[in-house]
Amino acid sequence: MAIRQLSETLINQIAAGEVIERPASAAKELIENALDAGATRIEVATSGGGKSLLRVSDNGSGMDVADLELAVRRHCTSKITDTLDDIRTLGFRGEALPSIGSVARLSISSRRRDSAGGNEITVEGGRITHLRPSPGNPGTIVEVRDLFFATPARLKFLKTEKAEAAAITEVVKRMAIAFPGVRFVLSGTDRTTLELPATGDDHLARMAQILGKDFRDNAIEIDAEREGVSLTGFTGVPTFNRGNSAHQYAFVNGRPVQDKLILSAIRGAYAETIPSGRYPVAVLSIRLDPALVDVNVHPAKSDVRFRDPQLVRGLIIGAVREVLARDGSRAATTGADGMLRSFRPGFQPSALRPQQPWSAATSPSRPFYQAANGSFGERPQASFDGLAMPTARGDAAPSPRMPVAPEEPPQRYPLGAARAQIHENYIVAQTDDGLVIVDQHAAHERLVFEAMRKALHSKRLASQVLLIPEIVDLPEEDCDRLMQFAADLGELGLVIERFGPGAIAVRETPAMLGEVNATGLIRQLADEIAEWDTATGLSAKLEYVAATMACHGSVRSGRWLRPEEMNALLRQMEVTPGSGQCNHGRPTYIELKLSDIERLFGRS
Repeated sequence: MAIRQLSETLINQIAAGEVIERPASAAKELIENALDAGATRIEVATSGGGKSLLRVSDNGSGMDVADLELAVRRHCTSKITDTLDDIRTLGFRGEALPSIGSVARLSISSRRRDSAGGNEITVEGGRITHLRPSPGNPGTIVEVRDLFFATPARLKFLKTEKAEAAAITEVVKRMAIAFPGVRFVLSGTDRTTLELPATGDDHLARMAQILGKDFRDNAIEIDAEREGVSLTGFTGVPTFNRGNSAHQYAFVNGRPVQDKLILSAIRGAYAETIPSGRYPVAVLSIRLDPALVDVNVHPAKSDVRFRDPQLVRGLIIGAVREVLARDGSRAATTGADGMLRSFRPGFQPSALRPQQPWSAATSPSRPFYQAANGSFGERPQASFDGLAMPTARGDAAPSPRMPVAPEEPPQRYPLGAARAQIHENYIVAQTDDGLVIVDQHAAHERLVFEAMRKALHSKRLASQVLLIPEIVDLPEEDCDRLMQFAADLGELGLVIERFGPGAIAVRETPAMLGEVNATGLIRQLADEIAEWDTATGLSAKLEYVAATMACHGSVRSGRWLRPEEMNALLRQMEVTPGSGQCNHGRPTYIELKLSDIERLFGRS
């Protein structure tokens, strides 16, 4: 078969398959062109999810008639000259407009700021149909109609209009975060109008427009630099997380990217602080010499390749962990908001589960609450208009297990002074301007984990010898995996031996854990190791093992604490990095300001 030259139209249609995958791809390319032209106002209008209509208007520098003719031809661009080592613009390939014109009905109307009039060019299915003078304001209007009409097979692979419209919205949001000084308006017959006023240099204000005002209240600023690579932006406290990674935004030299290395680094930085299946909220911007990053990896320009990827990954993980250790222990404000909502009249969190009214017959014969002075309130039945109501008696005699302790002044400490323990798991502390509710198990779990993590980097952890070794029956393959890493586990104070083909003998356990359920711990470790790549060894996973051990060796829910124990727990939390969330990422405490409490009672 003879080789022949493809037609220009077919070449453009092939290129369009790489550059323009869907309406959102076209929107991204057109917005990038507007930003490169210096626009400070960009308006995007759509219909039919961008398939019927996609219009992008800007007030940028505009084009004259000669520029318009070249703009719709492949590989014609004003953004690079002879090298790809110094790309400082969003677009540079010179393929977007001719690719769109080859598969759609394209119209471009543009006028330079110093020109008395403008011009318009139209392209249909890769063929220029009109080039004529046109009135208009300075700037450019690009209108795309009937996308993929020239390649109808591509239409079958598009999603619903609603899904395509949502993808365009996401493109606009990413561009808006990257360029807070630009006003964006997104409208159309297929959507509710979205207006994003310019915020100038206030990047956090623009992020709040996109991610919600809660992000402003729960964000920690990042500003780090290493070997010529700078990292700036904001990242959320661990307890402020989401169910997917859609709220993670990354930018390289101002270019929005969805790079696997960056997303992996964010995930690694939050390891052991966020529950499985939850994702942090982060907006990170990386700036470096353009020669050190290749943005020409893919025609869509969403992936990049760093010359030193480990430097970038290490910078992200190190910087995020540093700010989390400094400020990440605070509770997310969404916890307090949820608490306030639950107190509002009409709130029924358990509407699907009918609640039985309290009565003496169904009430357990145990204290309703324990005050921090050591006294207990029983649950006697009090009559009030014929209703049986639980009451707390604060004048009950102190329990012999709970000696009276002097009250500490709350203003001395960020987490205040313990005042009571309720439901054998929650510590209520009074602060200078509100109250704090602490989950004692989650908090102590974090403290134990941080102590083990610190000891890991200094010496072998101390262990305690069991008088009678505990024998744990396991499948033979689990025993084999555990024994591969017996030496590594020994560094953590967990000494095990093989006890026949299907059992493990636990000889020693970490001393700092105290009394621990060795059987449950060994079984969980066996399950976790089975999921890992055993070829890498356990050394890279020691912190995960430490987190598992910490969970098994923490103060359990349902244990009464003495007043001094409660306050000691609070003081340790105040000086421990990451104490705002447990090893699984759940919050360890919720803070409620006095002003919020007073508002609930109509006092403010």
